[in-house]
Amino acid sequence: MLTSLLGLTTDELRALVREEGEPAYRGSQLAEWLYRNGARTIEEMANLPEKLRARLGEKYRVGRGEIVASQRSKDGTVKLLLSMQDGARVETVGLPYPDRLSCCVSTQVGCPMGCVFCATGLSGYARDLTTGEILAQVLTVQEAMRSQPSQADRRSGRIDHVTFMGMGEPLLNYAATVKAIRLLNNEVGIGMRQLTISTVGLVPGIRRLACEELQCTLAVSLHAPTDDLRRQLIPGMTRWRVSEIIDACREYVERTGRRVTFEYCLLHGVNDGLAEAHELTRILHGLNCHVNLISHNPVSELSFRTPSREHVRAFREILETAGIQVTQRVQRGSDIDAACGQLRQRAARAGSLTA
Repeated sequence: MLTSLLGLTTDELRALVREEGEPAYRGSQLAEWLYRNGARTIEEMANLPEKLRARLGEKYRVGRGEIVASQRSKDGTVKLLLSMQDGARVETVGLPYPDRLSCCVSTQVGCPMGCVFCATGLSGYARDLTTGEILAQVLTVQEAMRSQPSQADRRSGRIDHVTFMGMGEPLLNYAATVKAIRLLNNEVGIGMRQLTISTVGLVPGIRRLACEELQCTLAVSLHAPTDDLRRQLIPGMTRWRVSEIIDACREYVERTGRRVTFEYCLLHGVNDGLAEAHELTRILHGLNCHVNLISHNPVSELSFRTPSREHVRAFREILETAGIQVTQRVQRGSDIDAACGQLRQRAARAGSLTA
């Protein structure tokens, strides 16, 4: 199996070409082709000597995943199912907004957290993704978005926001996730504050991330303000209490100076009541944060329903009255399998999913 070049830094690529007897600047050219030009093959790298391309082709591959399924929403959202070199398949999403192009990436094949309202949680966990496999998602989504004329004029079709909120728990694949963050910033050219890591609340990972001196955004998928309810919704996350997660977030804010986002998926009749809203305001009191309310995107195999607008409004008003900043995610891709894990699950049912 050939080694992937994606996931290597410019310095690592410079060292690689020196081993091939070439000057170090050839490594910088390699990085340009990989991360700025979106090359899919080594043969495309026209300013590299033909003999060097041939030698590299015997040992290395670019490492871009192949698109095995895709969906496009009427709102411009693009959902891709990518096949990796070993046949493992993961989802990634492109989200066009008036002021930005955003990409949501996966960090694992499947997920061990088992969130009961998430399609990915139904499929179990297979393995972690490599740094290159994470980067490949961003580059492939960017390529797909550029193919839409309506989006190509916006910022030249370049992805400028990335969220680690697809399949998997990023802080369980810590090293690959952090290296991907640095590569997206240093090599692809995406601003650090436009990069977001979303976690279900792994306390050691949050504390470790705080020491990285990164200015990326931390988002914590809380979904419940009490331990009992959270254990029901996220059975794979029973080790740390809600209070311990909030304490880790306070340490993160103190160390980085960055505001924390709390993601809260509203499930009708489960966690969208007034009591849950009041408890959420209590545990977040005094913390530099904001809450992102997400109306559940139904998965056919699960019984959860989307809350009514009235329930969402009442929940939001309680938080805002307590002085907590609230945003409400605009539902995107409702006419396609936009929720995490849905497209991969559909492919599995169709008999085309092997890993």
